[in-house]
Amino acid sequence: MSELRELLSGGDRRSIARSNRVLELARGSARRIEEIASLCDDEDWLVMQRALDLLEKLAHEDPKLIQPHRKVFLGPHADSDKWEIRLQIVRALPLLRWTARERPRVIEILTRDVDYPQTFVRAWALDSLAMFSQKDSRLTRLVRKKLVEFERSGSKALQARARHIRARLNPSPVTMKPRVRSSVG
Repeated sequence: MSELRELLSGGDRRSIARSNRVLELARGSARRIEEIASLCDDEDWLVMQRALDLLEKLAHEDPKLIQPHRKVFLGPHADSDKWEIRLQIVRALPLLRWTARERPRVIEILTRDVDYPQTFVRAWALDSLAMFSQKDSRLTRLVRKKLVEFERSGSKALQARARHIRARLNPSPVTMKPRVRSSVG
């Protein structure tokens, strides 16, 4: 058993095992990141989920390190029946660069998961879709429609995420100080 796999093993779905130690070991190490990426195919779904979580965390820190392993987010994991795995997927997708061939799959995952039964997956799928809509206006209509749905939902988590997305998409203008005219003479 590899050292990293051992650190990611054990506990239950609420536990992160010793993921923080793996994160420390992986920072700046292409070899360790490759090992984490290979653990995304582990037979133990908790090890797999924790490995995906670590790749997402590392992608937030430095997407270039995860870029060579981005396809783990597009494969069968994106269709998992485990919401924890789907959450890692939808949160990681906007952090990476996608080719023209890969992009339709990315958008497919996000547009599908804005209707996923688990609230956090829905919320983050919309957040990620909104990020893509900033460069692809074809997504704007769907994002706006879902924002309204989230704002009207009874879920405080969806309402909060909708407010956050709106604030990012529609930043308030910088308050400008009125110009003071000086009178000469």
